[in-house]
Amino acid sequence: MRRIRIVIADRHPIVLQGIRSVLAMQRDFTVVASCNDGASCIEAIRFLAPDIALVDPTLPDLSREQILGPAKAASPGAPIIFFAGTTGDHELQSLALDGGCILLPRDAHPELLVETLRKAAQGQAVISPITEQVSEELRADDEPLTQLTDRERQIVQLVSEGLSNKAIGRRLNLADGTIKVHLHHIFQKLDISNRTVLAAIALSRNELQAAPREPNPLDLLHQDPVGVK
Repeated sequence: MRRIRIVIADRHPIVLQGIRSVLAMQRDFTVVASCNDGASCIEAIRFLAPDIALVDPTLPDLSREQILGPAKAASPGAPIIFFAGTTGDHELQSLALDGGCILLPRDAHPELLVETLRKAAQGQAVISPITEQVSEELRADDEPLTQLTDRERQIVQLVSEGLSNKAIGRRLNLADGTIKVHLHHIFQKLDISNRTVLAAIALSRNELQAAPREPNPLDLLHQDPVGVK
């Protein structure tokens, strides 16, 4: 059985030890590098080409963007999961919105950590864990996804499938900027802040079964003036 090769990076040794202990209990995981700074993390990703990297977004020597850029260049197929301490980090949410990373709260249960890593490494759609408060708000909200336009619902469907903004743009023949504008409008209508919540809504309500089929590309010229110059 081929094991999922993981690089982990965190500035707290006790966290690294805890993650290693959790993953050591899984037969399909192997930690190929354990790092406590950004430079070592990037070097490990570059030379070891892991299947996935679990990274502390507060590493002292590199910013999140400085970690993502070289990591994606060194190992384009390896998802980057930021082990975030709070769901209120707008910078991280923005990076996740662009499809550049996956967010996982540091208070996630070990079972959820393992499940998220496994799905991400296998290329499956990953829904970042959402707080109980947000989940309760979603359940209490009577407004379904039907308040969105047909184009917006198509984009929600593709987000729930785990596609990045670039992949969605290619699928719908739209520019990245146009996808971002649509997502911004979707977030406003649903009163949410990031794509992980959006995917959770889509999957939990199963509203996307009635989503329209992809239209003829010629129709897109008339339906999507936003971002077209």
